[in-house]
This record gives sequence, C-alpha cells and structure tokens, in this order.
Amino acid sequence: MAASELYTKYARVWIPDAEDVWKSAELTKDYKQKDTALHLQLEDGTTLQYKLDPKTKNLPHLRNPDILVGENDLTALSYLHEPAVLHNLKVRFIDSKLIYTYCGIVLVAINPYETLPIYGSDIINAYSGQNMGDMDPHIFAVAEEAYKQMARDERNQSIIVSGESGAGKTVSAKYAMRYFATVSGSASEANVEEKVLASNPIMEAIGNAKTTRNDNSSRFGKYIEIGFDKRYHITGANMRTYLLEKSRVVFQADEERNYHIFYQLCGSANLPEFKDLKLVRADDFHYTNQGRNLVIDGVEDAQEMLTTRNAFCLLGINESYQMGLFKVLAAILHLGNVEVKDRDSDSSSIPPNNKHLTVFCDLMGVTYQDMSHWLCHKKLKTATETYIKPVPKLQAINARDALAKHIYAKLFTWIVDHVNKALHSMVKQHSFIGVLDIYGFETFEINSFEQFCINYANEKLQQQFNMHVFKLEQEEYMKEQIPWTLIDFYDNQPCINLIEAKMGVLDLLDEECKMPKGSDESWAQKLYNTHLKKCALFEKPRMSNKAFIIQHFADKVEYQCEGFLEKNKDTVNEEQIHVLKASKFDLLVELFQDDEKASSPTGPPPGGRTRLSVKPDKSRGGQSSKEHKKTVGLQFRNSLQLLMETLNATTPHYVRCIKPNDFKFPFTFDPKRAVQQLRACGVLETIRISAAGFPSRWTYQEFFSRYRVLMKQKDVLTDKKLTCKNVLERLVQDPDKYQFGKTKIFFRAGQVAYLEKLRADKLRAACIRIQKTIRCWLARKKYLRMKNAAITIQRHVRGYQARCLAKFLRRTRAAIIIQKCQRMYVARELYRRRRAAALALQRLLRAYMARQQYQALLREHKAVIIQKWVRGWLARQWFKRSLAAIVYLQCCVRRMRAKRELKKLKIEARSVEHFKKLNIGMENKIMQLQRKVDEQNKDNKCMSERLSGLESTYAIEGERLRSELARLRGFEEEAKSNASRVASLLEELVRLRKELEATQSEKKIIEDWADKYRNEMEAMVAELKEQNNLLKSEKNNLNRLIQEQDQVMTDKMQKALAEQTKELENDLNEERTRYQNLLMEHLRLEERYDDLKEEITLTVTVPKPGHRRTDSTHSSNESECTYNSEVAESEESSRGREDVTKAPLDMSLFLKLQKRVTELEQEKQSLQNELDRKDEQFQRARARDEEEHKKARGAELEYESLKRQELESENKKLKHDLNQIRQSMSGSAGASSAAPGSPAYKVLLDQLNSSNEELEVRKEEVLILRSQLVSQKEARHHKDTMTEPMPYTEELKNMKDAEEITQAYLTLKETNRLLESQMQSQRRSHDNEVEALRGELQSLKEENNRQQQLLAQNLQLPPEARIEASLQHEITRLTNENLDLMEQLEKQDKTVRKLKKQLKVFAKKIGELEVGGQVENISPGQTVDEPIRPVNIPRKEKDFQGMLEYKKDDELKLVKNLILDLKPRGVAVNMIPGLPAYILFMCLRHADYLNDDQKVRTLLTSSINSIKKILKKRGDDFETVSFWLSNTCRFLHCLKQYSGEEAFTKYNTNKQNEHCLNNFDLAEYRQVLSDLAIQIYQQLIKCMESILQPMIVSGMLEHETIQGVSGVKPTGLRKRTSSIADEGTYTLDSILRQLNSFHSTMCQHGTDPELIKQVVRQQFYIIGAVTLNNLLLRKDMCSWSKGMQIRYNVSQLEEWLRDKNLMNCGAKETLEPLIQAAQLLQVKKKTDEDAEAICSMCHALTTSQIVKVLNLYTPVNEFEERVSVTFIRTIQTRLRDRKESPQLLMDTKLIYPVTFPFNPSSLALETILLPGSLNLGFLTRV
Repeated sequence: MAASELYTKYARVWIPDAEDVWKSAELTKDYKQKDTALHLQLEDGTTLQYKLDPKTKNLPHLRNPDILVGENDLTALSYLHEPAVLHNLKVRFIDSKLIYTYCGIVLVAINPYETLPIYGSDIINAYSGQNMGDMDPHIFAVAEEAYKQMARDERNQSIIVSGESGAGKTVSAKYAMRYFATVSGSASEANVEEKVLASNPIMEAIGNAKTTRNDNSSRFGKYIEIGFDKRYHITGANMRTYLLEKSRVVFQADEERNYHIFYQLCGSANLPEFKDLKLVRADDFHYTNQGRNLVIDGVEDAQEMLTTRNAFCLLGINESYQMGLFKVLAAILHLGNVEVKDRDSDSSSIPPNNKHLTVFCDLMGVTYQDMSHWLCHKKLKTATETYIKPVPKLQAINARDALAKHIYAKLFTWIVDHVNKALHSMVKQHSFIGVLDIYGFETFEINSFEQFCINYANEKLQQQFNMHVFKLEQEEYMKEQIPWTLIDFYDNQPCINLIEAKMGVLDLLDEECKMPKGSDESWAQKLYNTHLKKCALFEKPRMSNKAFIIQHFADKVEYQCEGFLEKNKDTVNEEQIHVLKASKFDLLVELFQDDEKASSPTGPPPGGRTRLSVKPDKSRGGQSSKEHKKTVGLQFRNSLQLLMETLNATTPHYVRCIKPNDFKFPFTFDPKRAVQQLRACGVLETIRISAAGFPSRWTYQEFFSRYRVLMKQKDVLTDKKLTCKNVLERLVQDPDKYQFGKTKIFFRAGQVAYLEKLRADKLRAACIRIQKTIRCWLARKKYLRMKNAAITIQRHVRGYQARCLAKFLRRTRAAIIIQKCQRMYVARELYRRRRAAALALQRLLRAYMARQQYQALLREHKAVIIQKWVRGWLARQWFKRSLAAIVYLQCCVRRMRAKRELKKLKIEARSVEHFKKLNIGMENKIMQLQRKVDEQNKDNKCMSERLSGLESTYAIEGERLRSELARLRGFEEEAKSNASRVASLLEELVRLRKELEATQSEKKIIEDWADKYRNEMEAMVAELKEQNNLLKSEKNNLNRLIQEQDQVMTDKMQKALAEQTKELENDLNEERTRYQNLLMEHLRLEERYDDLKEEITLTVTVPKPGHRRTDSTHSSNESECTYNSEVAESEESSRGREDVTKAPLDMSLFLKLQKRVTELEQEKQSLQNELDRKDEQFQRARARDEEEHKKARGAELEYESLKRQELESENKKLKHDLNQIRQSMSGSAGASSAAPGSPAYKVLLDQLNSSNEELEVRKEEVLILRSQLVSQKEARHHKDTMTEPMPYTEELKNMKDAEEITQAYLTLKETNRLLESQMQSQRRSHDNEVEALRGELQSLKEENNRQQQLLAQNLQLPPEARIEASLQHEITRLTNENLDLMEQLEKQDKTVRKLKKQLKVFAKKIGELEVGGQVENISPGQTVDEPIRPVNIPRKEKDFQGMLEYKKDDELKLVKNLILDLKPRGVAVNMIPGLPAYILFMCLRHADYLNDDQKVRTLLTSSINSIKKILKKRGDDFETVSFWLSNTCRFLHCLKQYSGEEAFTKYNTNKQNEHCLNNFDLAEYRQVLSDLAIQIYQQLIKCMESILQPMIVSGMLEHETIQGVSGVKPTGLRKRTSSIADEGTYTLDSILRQLNSFHSTMCQHGTDPELIKQVVRQQFYIIGAVTLNNLLLRKDMCSWSKGMQIRYNVSQLEEWLRDKNLMNCGAKETLEPLIQAAQLLQVKKKTDEDAEAICSMCHALTTSQIVKVLNLYTPVNEFEERVSVTFIRTIQTRLRDRKESPQLLMDTKLIYPVTFPFNPSSLALETILLPGSLNLGFLTRV
C-alpha cells in the first residue's frame, strides 16, 4: 500500500519530543512522494513542518484509530511501534486507572503507588476458572493461566516477575502466591497455603529495605517453587535465593535504610523479652543511622515485628529459636558500634572495656579477649611459618564490617533453610509452579559488582524470553500453515559470551582473585587487553582507566572496577570464624557448622613491624592451600545456570513491572522513565518481533462480523472463508499484506488500520446518506406542520368572528326576555300582596268566631260532667246503707240457727252408741277425707294463684283509675280557673285590639325601616361574603398546607418505618445467613471429619473389627440412638473397623464423655419425672374410670335388659321351631321320603342339631347377661342400701325361677372373684414396674457417679494416659451394652418363636372354621326367608388409621429401600410427590402409637443419616438433591401438621386431627430436620450454580442474541492462547432451557411453591452477579451495543418469570444492578444533567462499580465517544456522600437465607397405598 494512501490530510502521526518522548500531530496537507517535509498541526494548535531525513526518507509513525486505543492487549494495535505502546499504556493508566496490560505473552504491570481494591477474594473467585483472554489483564489471570496449563498439560510452570526497584515485583509475586493459595487449597491439615503466605513477611523483614526508589525494595532475588499433588492442591514450597545485597548491612546511602528487621528490633526494644539485648533507638546504631531517614510513612515497625514473629511461629520456628535469631541480629548492631582506635600507622586496637563489644560477646557467647584481638589482627601463612600481624584501623574496620556481613549472610541462609523445611511436605509433589522475583536491569551513576551481576542475570533471562517469544510465533505460524519467513530479532548471545565465556569478564575476574598481588587496576588492564579491540560490545571510557562499558540489550552501562575483586572474593578473617565456632551459643554454632574456611587466596602483604612466628599446621596446610572458597561470581553463575535450566524445563509466564515515576506519586506517568523501562524489560522487543511478521490476526467469523459493511450482497457466500478471501483481494491489492491460515487471517502491521479507515469511510458515507434523508424528512415535516398551523389559525379566526356575531344576537334576545320577565314580576308581586292582605283579614275574623263557639261548648260540657258525678255519688251512698242493713239481718238469723245446732250436737256426743256408729268405716272416710283435703289443697292453691293474679290485675286497674281520677280532678280545677279567666280575657281582647291598631301603624314605620335596613344588610352581607370567600380561600390554603405537611410527615414516617422494617429484615436475614453459614461450615467439617476417618481407616495396617461410633447430628436426642445408625453403617461397610492407633488426638473424646454424663443426668431426671407423671396418670385414670363407670351403668342396665328380652324371645322362637319340626317329623313318619338315611331326614337332622347348638349358645348368653345384670344391681344395692332398698327386693321377687337366681348368684361370686384377681394382678404389675424404674434410676445414679469419678481420675492423668484410659473405658462400656442388647435380643427371639407357634394354631383353627362355614353356606335346606345364622357373632373391621407397622429388624431394610436405593425419577413421575416422607411419618406415627421412644429415635436418626449419606454420595445430581429437599420439607411439615399444636392443627380436617401424635413432642427433631433442609437447600444451590456457571457469561454477555448489533473489535494475542478450549458456546436459550429444567424438576418433586420462589430468586441472583462481575472485569464488554444485548437478555428472563407466575418472588429485583449497569452503558455521559440522571438512576450500583463501568466504557465504532475524565470526577463528587461498601464485585457465593413456611397437606394418610415397586411389603397398614 502506497504511503500516499495513508499519509493524507487529517491523518495522525507521532513525532519525537524531548520532554514527552512522542507527540501526536495531524497532517494538514496530503503527503506526496517528492515532499521533503510534512505539514503538521499539534494538539495544542501550533503548526510545524516536520523535516524528513533526505537519506532514509523515513516517515513518522502513524497513530492508531481511537477505537483501538486503550486495548487490553498491545498486540491488538494495528500499528505496532514504541509511541503506540507508550500511548496505550498511558491512556489505560491515567484515564481508565488500569494498571495491567497484555503485550503478547507478557503482562505489563504499572505500579500505581496507591492501594487498589482489585485483589480481594471476590476478584480471585471471578478469575478462577476463566480463560486468560476473556477477562481484563490481571496478575490473577496470569496465575490462573499457569495453574490451568499445569493441570491440563501436566507440565511445570514458571512466572517470571522482573522490573526495576520500586516497580512492584514483590507485590506482584506475593499476589500470585496468594492466588494459588486461595484457589488450590492444601492437600493436608497443615494449611500449607497459609505457611507459604506467612513466608512473605519473614523474607521481607530480612531481605527488603527502603531505597530511594522503593520503600520495600527486595535486595535479593528469589525463586519460589510451589508444589502441587495429583489433585493440584498445594503440598509445600521451596525457596531459592540469589545475590543478597550484604553491603547494605554495613552501609546505606542517603534516604535509604538497612534491612527492615533491624528497625523492627529497635522499635520493639521496650518489650520485656528484649531487655537482655541492650537495644536502643535505631539512630544510635551505626549500621542503621547512615541513611538519616529511619521512618517509612504509614509503617509501624513495632507492629511489623509482631507480624514477623507470628509468621515465625506459623512456620514452626519456636520462641527460643526466635530469641536466638534476635540475639544474633542485636549482636550485629552492637558490632557496628565497636570503635577501633589507631595505635600507630600499621596497627590498631580496641579499648579493653568497650561497651558494645562486651554486649556483642555476651550475646554471641564468645570471650571478649579473643574477639577484640582478632578484630585488630590477622594470621598470615607461608609454606614454612604462620604469622600473626596487626592491621591498621581502616583494615580493622573493614574486617569488622566483613564479619557483620558474613554473620548476616549465614543467618539469612539459615532462615531460608528453615523456611524451606517448614514449607516441605511429606506428600509427594506431582508438579510445581515457580515464581521468580528477581531484580530488573539497573544502571546508576556509579555501577559496581552488584549491578554487573544483576545485568548479567537479566541478559540470560532476556535471551530465554526472546527464544520463547520466537518459539511461540513459530508455533502459531506452523499451526495455521502460514509460510514461515525468518524473523530477525536481537540475539544477546555475544554479550553473554563476553561475560561468562572463557577469558570473559567473570573468568578474568576469578583469575585475578587468585593472583597474590591482584588488584582492580590490573584486572581492568587485562580486560582492555583482551576485549577492547576484539569485541564490539566492550568499550573503554575516555577519561578513566578503572572502568569499562558493556553494551547490554537495554542500554550501555559503565562499570567502576573499584571493589570488584574484594566483593568477588567476599573474604572474612578465618580466626574470627574460629572464635565464633567456639561459642557457647548453640544457634551460632549451628550457623557456622558447615562453613568452609574463609582463608584468603592471596599471599601475605608486605610491611608490618610486629610479627609473631608460629609453627605451621602440617596436617591442614596442604588442604588449605588446595581448597579455596568459591568466588561470588562463580557461585552466582552456577546458581543462574541452575535457574535457567529450571526455567527452560517449565512453561514460562512473564510479568514486567514498570515504575511510572521516581517520586512515588499515585497515577502519575513519566514517559521518559516508562520508555526506558519498556526498552530494558523486553516489551518493545516483543512488539518488534510481532510486528516483523503478521501481528494482526482475525478469525474468519470475527473478520466477517467486523467488515460486513464493506461487502456487497453478492460477495456474501455460505463459506465464510471464501467470502473473506474475495473481499480482501478486492480491498487490499498487495497479497503480501495478508495471509490466509486454517482458522485465521494474518495481517501485516497497519493493514487493520487501513481496513478500519475503509470501514469508517463507508459508515461515514452511510451516515451522511442517513442524515440527508432524515433532514429531508424533518424539513418536510416542518413544512407540513407550518401549513397545518396556518390552516388552523384561519379556522380559529373565522370561528371567533362567527362566535362574536352569535354572541351579539344572543345578548339582544336576552335583553328582551329580561324586560318581559321584569314587567311580569312587578305585576305578579302587586297581585300577591293584595291577595295576601285579604286572606289575612278573613283568617282573623274566622278565628274569632271559632273561639267564641268553642267557649260556649266547653262551658256546657263541664256542667254535664259535674251533674254526672254528683248523681253517681248520691246513688252509691244509698246502696252502701242498704247493703249494710241486709248483712246485719243475715248475721243475726244465722247466729240463732247455729246456737240451736250446737246444742243438739253436744247431746249426741255424750252417747257411746253414737260414737261406735261414727267409727264404722272411719279409716275409709279418713282416706277419702285425706284425698278430698289434697284435692281441696290443690284447688285452693290454684284459686290462690288465680286470686293473686286477679289481685295484681285489680291493683293495676285501680292504680290506673286513681291516676285517671287525679287527672280529671286536675281538669276540673283547670276548668274552674279558666272560667274565672274568661272575663279577664275579654278585657284583654279589647286592649289588644287597641294595641293592634297602634301596632299596625308602627308596622308600617318598621317596614320602611326594614327595607332600608335590608338594603344595608344586603350590602353588608355582600361584603361579608367577600370576606368569607377570602377566609375560605385562606382556610383552603391552610388546609392544603396542613394536608401537605401531614402528607410529608406521613411520608417521612412511612419512609422511616420502611427503613426500620428493612433494617430489621436485613438484620433477620443476616442472622439467618450467619446461622445457615454456620450450618454449612458444620456440614463441611463433618464431611471433612468423615473423610479423614475413612482415610485413617484405610491407612491402618491391622484393623480391628468392633463397634464404631459416629458423630451425632445437630440434636442431643440423637446421641441416645446412635447404635442403630451405627449398625446400619456397619452392615453397609462390611461391619466397619475401629482405628486404635496412638496418633495424637484432640479433646473431642473428653467432650463426648462430658456430653454423655450430661445426657445420663438428663435421662435420670426424665425417668424421675416419668415416674411421677405415671403415678399421677394412674390416679387420674382411676378416678376417671370410676366416674365413667357410674355414668355408664344406667345405660348399660337398660341395654342389657333389652338384650335379655331379645334373647328370651329368640329362645321362645327356637323352642317353637323345634316343636314344629318334631311334629312334622312325627306326622310324616310313615312316608318313605322321611325314612332314616334319606336326604330329607338328614337335612332335618342337621337343622335340629344346629338349632340345639344355637339354643345352648343363647342360654349361655342369657346366663352371662343375667349374671352381669345381677352384679350391676348388687353394686347399685351396695350404693343405695340406706336409701332405696325396695327396688332390689322387688327385682328379686320378680325372678320366678329359683334355679336362675342360684345360677345368677354363683355367677356374681365368680365375677367378683375374677375382678378382684385382676385388680390384684394390676396392682402387682404396677408395683413391679415402679420397683423396676427405681432400680433403673438407682443404676443410673451409680453409673453417673462412676462416670464422674472416672472423668475426675482421667483429668488427673497425663494426656496420653488420659486418652488411653478413656478409650479403654469406652470400649468396656460398649461391650457391656452389646451384651445386654444381645440378651434382650435372645428374649425377643424366644417370644417371637412362641407367638409364631400360637399364630399357627390360631390359623389352623380359623381354617377349620372357614371350612365349616362353607359347608353351612351350601346347605340344601337353606331358604331365603329363614337364613341359617352362624354360631359366632361377627365383628366389624376397624378403619385404617394411617399408620404403618414394621418390625425392629426391618428398620435397616426400610431405610435402604426407601432412601438409599430409591431412584428419584421413578418416584417423581409415577407416584405422589413426597411419598417417602409420608411413609416415614406413618411409620413414626405407629412408633408413637406404641409409645416406643427408642423406636422413634432410631427411625428419625437413621433416616436423617441416610439422607445425609445419599446426598454425600450423589450431591452433584440436581434431581436427587431436589427430590430429598422436597421430601425433607414435607416430612418437616408433617411433624408440624400432626404435632397437636393449635398453630398447625387449625389447618387440618377432623380426621387429620385424629391422627396427631399423642405421646412424644418432636420439636427438637423439627429443628434438626429444619437444619438438614437448610443444608440440602445450600447443596441444591451449589449444584445449580455449578450447572449454570459455565452458561452465564457466554449466554448473557458473549452470545449475540440480537444479531448484528455489536461489532467485533480487533483482538490481541491472548485470544489465541492455548487456554481457550474448543467448547460449544452457550446461548440465552441454553440458560432458559436449564431454568425450565430446574423448575419442572422441582414441580414434579412437589417442592413447596414458596421454596421454589426462593430457589428462583437465588438462581437469578447468581446470573446477575456473575454477569455484572464479568462486565466489570472485561473492557471489551463495556459498550453501547453490549448494553442493548444485556437489556434484551434481561427482558427474556423477566418474560420467563411471567410465564412461570414468579414475578413476585423477588428474582427481578436481584437483576436490578445488572439492568442499571446496562442502562449506564447506553445513557448519555457528557453534561452535568447526565451525571445527575446517572446518580439517581444507578441506586443499586456502588460508586466503585459506576466509576469502573465508566472507566471501562469502550467505543466499538468511531461515532461513539469515550467518557471524559472530568465527567467521571463529577460522578465521584456527586456520589461522595454515599454510605456503601467499597467492594467492587458482587459476592457470587452469597446465598440468601432460606425459610420454610408451613405448608399443610390435604392428603389423608389413610388413603395412601404402598406401591410394589418400593419393595416395602414388610410394612403393615394399621
């Protein structure tokens, strides 16, 4: 492609700049081939001419399109060059606050110098299991890629972290290790991952220090191998260190510090355990105060010391070792303060009482004299003699510092070795991931031996990196079958040869160190002579003879030769080492026990005045001369070679850390420093290698989707590959600019930008056409609106004129009508006034006449009344006088006659004969008289009652008459008074007439005044009305204000109430969540405990069969019934095994014993309570039976008498039938048919026999009934002997038959005797039961005392013996229990055998009776009218009570068939939902009916344990988990529904209430089942999440539900990594189908609707959380088109909720954050109004999430705009006051607390049938 096509007007380019390195400019004129300069305009508006090099004619770099800026992968850029890389990193770092960026296989990490919330556990979970190219760049993505490739390829991995000091290498390595520790977990109980992380603070304390560039700079290199087992759990770790900077121990530059551990010691000097160290402040020690900056901002050294000590403890380094380490470190500090004084020019000395040296010797356990002597002297050896020579002060100080460095190096090595021992595991390592944290390329003003080694290591690493990049490129080309062309890349092998080859720099350095008089100057001359003219990479500085320059891959570095030999030899005085080895300090001896002799390879230097001749050590002299210590350079080269071999044997992953500025300013980007580091770390080399070939690579589908707009309809074929080929051949003429691979298209650099330009031009042209059309449409719309508006105005004007004319006509007509009405009104008013006056006169006259007539009638009426009363009174007086006279006459006559009769009777009474006559029939007369008296009394009583009634009536009537009389008298008095008032009234009338006339005159005056007043009042009323209206308006306003205030207050109160309610609900949900999390943790620990127990069982070499105990479930009740569950488990696991190893055990056994003692005490108390309760029940039952017996006795007597009469009548009938038969037989004796042996004779004989038998039966029944009747009457007789003796005597007299009386008496005696024996037997059984319970209680007390004594004895024993004794006691107790249970089992077997025999006998009898019944049924003499009655009385069968009976031995079979072997699919489809729960509850009801608590407990415990077991076995099967969740809830509801509690029974029918549990309160087991249901629900959520998790991101984010909406942007190398698996992509339909599957499965299993709603809510929360988290971590997904896709997908999910009637379950609310994030991607993001709208809209998103989405927002097309930094800051300012969690991602592990609302069942238990497919034939319906 010609340059003229790209360098056109408005094209943007990069030009070099002194300050910003590169500047962006825009062409203002097209470039032509012959131009010598480019016309440019900078971004600030200035114009310039950019001169082109006349020789090369190289044009400036082109700038990438804006849509490619800010990409995750630098290789996705179309133009790959330095300014593009630098600009992309700057945009991501400054604008988007993104510190990680991919560059091919390299992760570029820029240090933000600020704590970012992107390393939490939620981020780790989000990256776990994800492909590397699917998420935004992150250190976790690199770690996940390494972990995944290790597991998939079974190849060891390495993560190489490099960079300058202060670039963040240590932090990156630390986060990588944290990721492995979090994701993989440990393979044992030792928590290796915690130990691996705990090694970091230790290594940072002893190996990190503050430098001018970094507050926590690693001054050593380390390679940590993290080992994994076959299941890829961490097994251990191993650490290798490289080139510790020992010189920092004795020297620090300005603004730097020594290693952190020294300042941590000084900061903790006030601790009591550190008093013996004699520590003071850090600025008082020479080794810590040289940098003059002893404090790091934000770091508390004393607190860091605690962290370091805790890490030591976690790694197994105990307190004594720690104090030993601190002694050594403190001794080094004191050694630095030892002052050496000059004795003369060639010797030096230390004062005899040097305080610091004394402390050093005390701490190190050496003698003061030896140490002070050898600090100022040294030993020289020759072939024949050994000399001790004093040294000058400078050499003595150097020797002191060398000793300090040597001790610290040994201590560092010792700590590293012990850390490795602590991280070592006994589990076999299967693979490992190595993390290399090593120094990057360094260049300073003065570069010495350390910088040389560091740069040498970076040369080796860069070579390995280049080879790896080249290899990957080659593999990619070969995989896609692209013709391979050799790519030229920088090879740094010549530089490496210059350093490490024979006669190289290191070789010459080692050779010079062996020379007796070797020096830095002579070594420099050898370098000049060897390499100066032979190697182009080696140079000599112009102004120095003690330095050399090496051209490294990153830059030229000048090294100063001074100190190279000394640092390479790293010598220390051998005699000082001997003094330390002779120490009494064990740790110090351990540090130097493998130390080689540090003898100097050089000969004795000349000079010195004092020499001491000593005999040579012949035994060790030869060895000393031959064995020399390895130089530092040689050691470093060997360790580096080992490291490279390790890296070459692994798959490397590269992390390049960049330091953005030298001032540690947060999010500040210095382009110069960044470019320098990018060149040094190889990132630009990666770009160059990639750009040399085909850097841009697209799949055919991606290319087709992106550039579909450049194709015509005829170009689109079914074969995408052929379509892309045709289009590219048409668009790009040069075939060398692209290549077609098997699955991808490869483009040269710049071709994607050219295609993007063509695409943008095409879209721009399309936009112009769309704009043209829309503008035409808008103009036409505007014209039509104006036309319609003009017509409308005309219509309205004409209408207005017409309305005005009509209004004038209406007003004229109205005026005429008003005139007419007014005139009519005046005339009508005149007529009305005249008519009213005439009527008033008539009314007054007629009233006067009527009153006169009324007064006359009234006077006449009163006179008549007076006459009537007077005449009546006179007649009554006459009648009373006449009656009194007549009565007096009658009294006189009667008195006379009575006297005569009395005299006659007295005479008769004196005669005896008369008296005798009178006595005849006296008795009868008395009786008759008595009867008459009674009758008369009754009559008198009736008459008295009638008389009293009449009296009351008369009294009432008299009272009424009296009141009437009083009223009439009042009328009379009133009439009298009225009569006297008539005259006065007439006078008053005359006066009133006069007044009337005066009044009429006054009335006229008043009317005139009234008219005037009325007018005034009307005016006043009008004014008042106006004021009233004003007041009303004010009142309304006030009312409205009051209502508004009330509404505001109400809203506030409601809002406050809602907030409080919500807060309480949140608290409740938190409590539920905490409780359910504890349950989940408990379940996890239980499972872990079971797994460990199984592992221990499998690892035991000599297992012992026996009784194995299992943990109880969540209720204490279950501890009492573990035996049955243990038996079940023992049968299933081949009778189990018991581990009796002597491994260290915890205190769980003692807790179990304590729990057992508590249970025994509770059982004792419960037995005592049970005994008291049974006594009370017995007394109450006895009293209740007596009362019921008394009540029922009368009814039973009546019933039995009726029965007796019925039997007697039946007996008479039978006798009558017998007589008839005999007569018929005697009458037909001569007939041949009735002869003996004939059929008729046999029939008659059978009838006779059957009748006789029935007669005998009836007789027996009569006798029994009579005996019962006699006994009952005798009982009544005993009760009523004193009151009613006659009925019983009369009843006895009624018994005509003496034999029957005798028989009844004997029967009564037998009955009494029988009842007495029964009462005695019951009393004995009750006494025996009480004695048994007391004995059991006593045994329990003894057992309790024995247990307490045993526990007290065990607690006094040592731990090992205590455990032994406890185990022995437990085995003994279990053995005794087993023996007791075996005895009980034998007794039960005997009883069962006995009952089986009796059952066989009864079955045989029943069979015989059935045969006899059949013979009777086929009798030929049987007729319909007279059926033959059976001998026995039939009994009515009982109704089924909804219970299932099973034997104790069948419990294991029940659990196995109903739970363990049950297939949920068959039950769910073919049977009623919840059938296993109903069956278990029916079995439980029968155990409750039998009052068998042991059976209840064992059934519940075995059921719960079996459900747990099946869930543990098939916990990943959603159908199984859903099935048992449904059945567990149904079982729980059944326990509630039939518990008998009123809160639950009110929903039952009467029949269901009859089935309630009677004997046991299972509330505790309800809690256990509720906890089990919670565990199953959580298992269901996890199972569902594991199924949904792979679908969510692909279906909700990646898949294009609306085709063609989202465009595909260019992708980088990470989309081509091997971590991308070829899996089938999921769509939204896949998610909906899976949701349908979940819903239908739960509905089939009969899951409660409320529980289904909670499950659906949890499902939607997982979908929303995972989608939002991936959206927040994927920059490529944050675009306008993706927001539309997400909203459409959410609408489909809401439609699914509507179809399932689940809109009110709260699932839609869980998607609210995702919906708001999608809306945030689509709304405008420019103005302050937009910011306000976003803040009010995104209430469900946190501030960090909103800012993250805005930072990640990426335009897919050029027409979209990026979000400005100013707008994002505006959003942050507005949301500053929000109180919310700073967490970025949603918690995908959150499980909402579940509740189980009571859901009663309408199914009747008695209607449930057992299907044969369950194999439950051993259950019996009861």
